[in-house]
Amino acid sequence: MENDYFSIDAILAENQKIQCTFKVDIPDMGHLAGGSDRDIKSLTKAPIPIWLAYIMLFSDWADFTIPSPFGTRVRNALKAEPRSVKLSNLVGAGGLWYGFGKMIMDILSEEQANSISEVLTRAFKGRLLEVVDQAQHFAALGPAGGGGPSSDTAQSFREGLDGTERELFALAQESTKRMKRWHEGNDKARR
Repeated sequence: MENDYFSIDAILAENQKIQCTFKVDIPDMGHLAGGSDRDIKSLTKAPIPIWLAYIMLFSDWADFTIPSPFGTRVRNALKAEPRSVKLSNLVGAGGLWYGFGKMIMDILSEEQANSISEVLTRAFKGRLLEVVDQAQHFAALGPAGGGGPSSDTAQSFREGLDGTERELFALAQESTKRMKRWHEGNDKARR
């Protein structure tokens, strides 16, 4: 995912919220905490979108905790079996788990960012082969496999994919269909 002003994926990832604890009182900004208070008091905890959290964190007005999609429980599940984790359920906004992780990395110290990077990379590598394999399988079924239980299985599999993985799934599926058409066309030409 590119970190571009016009990238929809970047906009959706930056809209994810992280839990912040305010270090200072901030007058006339109580609406950010979602309450009816006029001001934000020191030690108030509130979920803040990443795009706003950058300002709060770098101004040293707040601290944040690592979001649960990158916590110990998810890391352990990904270490055990990356393919079994439904990444789309961990974050909203179309399931952009990798994009959200990239945004989190940008506000962490180098050591913590490297740790998150390792989790993202390991998860991607551990899931990529399955994504491509499933895409090729469902593409090979063709129109005859378009309905029924296999279609439900494909849909269920795709629902657990992160947005980036869904894009790769679609590309691999289309590539397999094109290769099949090309191969069939060459077979007809030889006869």
